[in-house]
Amino acid sequence: MTPTDRLGPIDPAQLDPAQRSAAQAVIDGPRGALYGPFVPLLRSPELMSCAQRMGEYLRYRSAIGPRLTELAILVTARHWDQQVEWAIHAPVALQSGIGRHIVEAIAARARPSGMRHDEQVVFDFCTELHRQKRVSDATYAGALALLGEHGVVDLMGVNGYYTFLSMVMNGAQTAAPATTAPPLPL
Repeated sequence: MTPTDRLGPIDPAQLDPAQRSAAQAVIDGPRGALYGPFVPLLRSPELMSCAQRMGEYLRYRSAIGPRLTELAILVTARHWDQQVEWAIHAPVALQSGIGRHIVEAIAARARPSGMRHDEQVVFDFCTELHRQKRVSDATYAGALALLGEHGVVDLMGVNGYYTFLSMVMNGAQTAAPATTAPPLPL
């Protein structure tokens, strides 16, 4: 049984001025539409505005680049069993250069084989951060050597931001969009 979307789309005619403004900012930005986490977040337009600005930076301009950002998003989506983020980002990760075998391994909760060095570093960092709630000195040193301080902070930001979105959508039971990505096995 599919859970009911607790905070589904709001009829545009029912939006108050703050909601209308926040929604328009998302639509006018690189996302081009109001979808996914921004549907439930629209109930708190100021929070949504702050979140979308942070997300726009982390997804589109972070110091770690789009390929590694997408890898971090997938690790986070898998950790939280977040179907919406998975449906949106698995195809984007493939387009960004993450191998299909890596995406499939993450979906299966397995450590991917055949990762590039930078992918291993990011995968290990994200996995430790989610599972252990911290990162070992060795893993941190590897990420620092690869990404520098700016990149490490952005990598932590990607993990935190997509954790926030996952929590919002898991709590709201946001329905996943139809995409080419098979749903995460639960």
